[in-house]
Amino acid sequence: MLGVVDKEKIIQKVKNEKIEFIDLMFSDLSGRLKNVTISPRELQDCLDNGKWFDGSSIEGFRRIHESDMTLIPDLSTYIRLPWSRDGKNVARMICDVYDPGKTPFAGDPRYILKRVLDKAKKKGYFFYVGPELEFFLFRSKENRTYHDTAGYFDFSPRDFATDIRAVMASTLERLGINVEMNHHEVAPSQHEIDIEYSEASKMADRVMVLKQTIKTVANDNNLHATFMPKPIFGVNGNGMHTHQSIFDKKAENLFYDKKDKYRLSPLAYHFLGGQLKHVRELAAVLCPTVNSYKRLVRGYEAPVYICWAQRNRSALIRVPRYSKGREKSTRLELRCPDPSCNPYLAFAAMLAAGLKGIEDKIKPPDPVEEDVYEFDDSKLTKFYIETLPASLGEAIEAFKGSKLMRETLGEHVFNKYLETKKAEWEEFQRSVTDWELDRYKNL
Repeated sequence: MLGVVDKEKIIQKVKNEKIEFIDLMFSDLSGRLKNVTISPRELQDCLDNGKWFDGSSIEGFRRIHESDMTLIPDLSTYIRLPWSRDGKNVARMICDVYDPGKTPFAGDPRYILKRVLDKAKKKGYFFYVGPELEFFLFRSKENRTYHDTAGYFDFSPRDFATDIRAVMASTLERLGINVEMNHHEVAPSQHEIDIEYSEASKMADRVMVLKQTIKTVANDNNLHATFMPKPIFGVNGNGMHTHQSIFDKKAENLFYDKKDKYRLSPLAYHFLGGQLKHVRELAAVLCPTVNSYKRLVRGYEAPVYICWAQRNRSALIRVPRYSKGREKSTRLELRCPDPSCNPYLAFAAMLAAGLKGIEDKIKPPDPVEEDVYEFDDSKLTKFYIETLPASLGEAIEAFKGSKLMRETLGEHVFNKYLETKKAEWEEFQRSVTDWELDRYKNL
């Protein structure tokens, strides 16, 4: 519960910073950032009682006859935004969603992640993640024209791409998000900004803020930023490779074991085994759009095959090489998620699969250090290597039968999510694409 002192500090900050607009932000089921803005005169009542809103129009929330919902601000997320609105100062707080009576709403993605994290904490596990978000910058939303022709890690003096990433990075720093590095990615106009790893609930908040910031800075520079998984045919798509590790309450990395060849502990191997076993069930959450599966094809550095390795970047899960003295950096890199996912649900699903592996002591198969893209069907069979779903439709089928995902998301979200994804897939199946028109128009 919020203490009086905490509330008074926020109210005083609003006065000191001359804030005139306060944004209350939260996530819908698909991961879109939602917002309601209040004035400072409404702040005291909001901190005492929350802010009422109609949840019937929010994807995945309530039906119209049960739509009353309340936003409860998380005071630890208060910050003055580094941009103004109508020349006036703006602050922001991220909120939890509650039902009437101030009970957590089962359909709030932020609550779902907290619930899975609490389950882990009861076992002494603290889940940390470090996602790498890739994005494209185009000339406009309507015209997907490259704004540069650079490639991976390219740099040249007076390079606009370098300049705009610098603005994005400095803006994120002003928002309290530590940027580890930023660079140009493989495709023209494709970029990546990596932020410092943190506990998963904080990181999910930061992913939402990062996406908002990148889009805002791009728009201010007459560009359009997109996290669409595969916006351009023939080049790499946008991934969200996610580095994962588990620490104990003393901040010791429980994935590290100095005696193991890969420096992985038994706990890490079981976590790895759980993710490999259940990843097909998770795919509809980690790769949630029709377009996601245009990225997950052979080549283009996108993982398709369910295996793990250290050096092999065609593997689904990679174990970054251990460096002496950096035991805390021992981690597993899951390479299939893309930035169109809801980060709260994605991190919850990743952790749930890993915990299941630990609970059931699931042993992963041997690593595969060869380039799996070159394997034929017989060699894939020899190594017992399965593939990720090839389409959203296939991912939905795997998700639909998943007891793990039903337990992780809860009945409300599981059913709502399944309903939403089915509708998306059915709409796509009914649509006629430009590719079909070009290929079959002369029949």
